[in-house]
Amino acid sequence: MMVGKKYSIAILAIFTLFFFTSCDGNDIEEKDYEGSALGTTYHIKIYTDKGDLKITKGLDSIFEVINKSMSTYQQDSDISKINNGGDSIIVDKHFQKVFKASKDIYNQSNGYFDPTVGNLVNAYGFGPNKRIDTLKQSIIDSLLQYVGLNKLKLTTEGKIEKEDPKIYLDFNAIAKGYTIDVIAEFFDKKEIDNYLIELGGELVSKGDNVVKQKTFVVAIDDPLQKEGDRTFQATLKLENRAMATSGNYRKFRTDSVTGEMYVHTINPLTGKPEKSSLLSASVLAKNCMLADGYATTFMALGFDKAKELASKLDNIDVYFIYADKDSKNVYMSKGFKNVLLD
Repeated sequence: MMVGKKYSIAILAIFTLFFFTSCDGNDIEEKDYEGSALGTTYHIKIYTDKGDLKITKGLDSIFEVINKSMSTYQQDSDISKINNGGDSIIVDKHFQKVFKASKDIYNQSNGYFDPTVGNLVNAYGFGPNKRIDTLKQSIIDSLLQYVGLNKLKLTTEGKIEKEDPKIYLDFNAIAKGYTIDVIAEFFDKKEIDNYLIELGGELVSKGDNVVKQKTFVVAIDDPLQKEGDRTFQATLKLENRAMATSGNYRKFRTDSVTGEMYVHTINPLTGKPEKSSLLSASVLAKNCMLADGYATTFMALGFDKAKELASKLDNIDVYFIYADKDSKNVYMSKGFKNVLLD
């Protein structure tokens, strides 16, 4: 699993593109909501002719429930209790859905997506716990024995069984996308048919902007942009779909001898950082939990393996930015090409 995602995730700018439609939107209002949650920010637009839908109260409730279930930064959360050795915790439906989706992606990627890599993430200084300043091979080997999602099982009673109590579980690479899906479900139950949800750069859209007769368009950041600049690699229409981008933005290195650009990701199979030419991975999927999880997975796999896996997945479209020596290149699936505006 890629580390540093929490700090270097691609931020997708939200735009709109003129789109002709028969709906005049006379009675529909645009309502904007923004704030901080889950260690990041959110921006939401909804379009409705309904009155007070208590959206802010509903959002606060969702964030509270997700944090109580899966936040490793909250000591009384279910996941923190499980990480601290609790074996009698009955996890909620949100935890179970994320756990099952993680297992699926773990199996699809042959272990490259692994939410149990948390001990290594902490050791390298990317998690909530104190890092280890000198990581010797012996320490890495000792930590690897606690890595492997196959060492955990969700029982029919809703408990998590570990092969070893020291296994550390962290859903940071997928829970944010899942949270957006929960918000979308909340809007659907409110019979809101047009909305755009952005949380920490991850997105879900439904319908379009019926007030201004525009469809939603998003932009992917240029991974080679300089600090302080904001330049975009591409723009695309996002219609009734989810999108997530993962990348080590501004954290790439250049080999002084070959001129090759690369980034470092932690390989959960070896416990060591690996060179990767894949600078960012953008994923379109039917829901944001899958988009989020696979974006992280592709970064961990590297370009060649990511391209191979993406070709085998249904209803997943990708846009990869990768380095070839001192140049930047792009690979995209056919489905992504169909919605691209550039």
